[in-house]
Amino acid sequence: MSEPVAFAVDTFGDVTRDEAGHELHPAQVIRNVVEEAVLAEQVGLDAFGVGEHHRRDFAITAPEIVLAAIAGRTDRIRLATAVTVLSSDDPVRVFERFATLDAVSSGRAEIILGRGSFTESFPLFGFDLAQYEELFEEKLDLLHKLLDEGPVTWQGKLRSPLTGQEVYPKTESGRLRAWVGVGGSPQSVVRAARYGMPLMLAIIGGAPQRFAPFIELYHKALEEFGLGPQPVGVHSPGHIAETDEQAREELWPHYRDMFTRIGRERGWGPTTRNQFELEAEGGSLYVGSPETVARRIAATITTLGVQRFELKYSAGTLGHAKLMTSIALYGERVVPRVRELIAATPQPAAPGSTH
Repeated sequence: MSEPVAFAVDTFGDVTRDEAGHELHPAQVIRNVVEEAVLAEQVGLDAFGVGEHHRRDFAITAPEIVLAAIAGRTDRIRLATAVTVLSSDDPVRVFERFATLDAVSSGRAEIILGRGSFTESFPLFGFDLAQYEELFEEKLDLLHKLLDEGPVTWQGKLRSPLTGQEVYPKTESGRLRAWVGVGGSPQSVVRAARYGMPLMLAIIGGAPQRFAPFIELYHKALEEFGLGPQPVGVHSPGHIAETDEQAREELWPHYRDMFTRIGRERGWGPTTRNQFELEAEGGSLYVGSPETVARRIAATITTLGVQRFELKYSAGTLGHAKLMTSIALYGERVVPRVRELIAATPQPAAPGSTH
């Protein structure tokens, strides 16, 4: 590839358990996330992301505050969301909060904008789920204008208009980095291209290569809109330990419980060990030894031609100590090995930048 691929980790702040099996208080989970981010920088990773959720099993509802705390403990690593639920937020406030984060972190803030995979924020903040699509479209349009950091004149249907209004603080670079997070619909991919924003694909199940047509569609749409190339990233779950067997045995009960619980809410059947093994073998679950995970990540990067790989390292109640080990192995052993494997594989130059 023309430029090095960037490697990141992200978490939803899953509420974990201690070694005795007791559920941790969300406050301790948040403090642990800060420590996990500090380690991510120490082992050389490029970015750290935190998600936004409003439910009992995830501790982080205000990602910008957690990222600001991380900014005070780190110097280099980029600080992102995974994702910011723009549909139930106000674009002006989102810009203001992230411009402030960008200031305290000396220019390391990134927003990954999405609609979220859960809907609790809609009734919590007084939004109508029937307007799910319209809310995101309109708010993304406004935020895109705010990113220019000039006077904003804008009008929509669901929010009061702006007429030549300035929003503060401005960033030192003149522009916040903002990605659009997409779960895999062609309409969402084309929308990201229309705004000329980098694309982050959430690939959480099935063979990664099935997303190749979406990436092709994105690059083609950028060209048709007369816009320059933008990077594409992949967000997928995983867990790393010294051996394949250890990694799978550590992850399985937490993965099972988490997906069974969420599945019950959505009308799915219980998650089986066979499903887990199939995802670990050839799907989008990167679990195993450093060599196994490195080979699978390298295959995804080379097949899809992406510029960033984000490993969601947290998984339900899987404990803090094991998460720290997974992060350390990812940064110290997996990423260097992925770079070796990529360097040994002839590839066409990929559009976009790395960060």
